Amino acid sequence: MTVITRWDPFREFSTLQDRMNRLFQQSYNEGSNEALTSSTFAPSVDVYEDEHNVVLKIDVPGIDEKDLDVRVENNTLTVQGERKFEKEEKEENYRRIERQYGSFTRSFSLPPTVNPESVQANYEKGVLKIKLEKKAEAKPKQIKVNVGGEKTLEAKGATRAA
Repeated sequence: MTVITRWDPFREFSTLQDRMNRLFQQSYNEGSNEALTSSTFAPSVDVYEDEHNVVLKIDVPGIDEKDLDVRVENNTLTVQGERKFEKEEKEENYRRIERQYGSFTRSFSLPPTVNPESVQANYEKGVLKIKLEKKAEAKPKQIKVNVGGEKTLEAKGATRAA
């Protein structure tokens, strides 16, 4: 089984920049939740394949199904969504918010072995599962190997040196 891992060398820099931006926004916007609603994030994605499909599992808890958009265009799978900030009223003044809110976009180049016409997407328990069927010519074929003994070889006209 082949494991496809998306590697982005600049992801750590982007995460660091996002954290620094939030730090400065929080110090200037004390008591304001506007900074929380305008951020972007990248949900975690697992990609695996079996003999018939390539499957993506995307963690998007707290996002309504109507706020998710899955598209295939020009051999690129694009998933967009938005986690909206829910305003809560608390009696205490102190609040800690660690979940990320805002919109996201993830794009994946489809391998040539995938049929872009047969894409299925299911959303269950906060996980968006996208199944991409492989083309018939890309699916592995098992070839039976016949192993013959001496009798089979002699019957076909082969001779053994004595």
